[in-house]
Amino acid sequence: MTWRWRYENANGGEVTDRPLPREVFTSQADAESWLGEIWRDLLESGVEQVTLLEDDRPEYTGMSLRPQ
Repeated sequence: MTWRWRYENANGGEVTDRPLPREVFTSQADAESWLGEIWRDLLESGVEQVTLLEDDRPEYTGMSLRPQ
């Protein structure tokens, strides 16, 4: 099983028109920890929200990168 992030715009569409990290993780915890370190960079690159995928199954969707 692998974990990865899908990068999305504000409408939930996948962001594919720019170079973004395509990391793959062996655990959910590793994926979440990595996102905690890089979310600001992703936001500056135009990513508004993310979806965590386990293989191709969404674990959770539409998580905003904007501070509340």
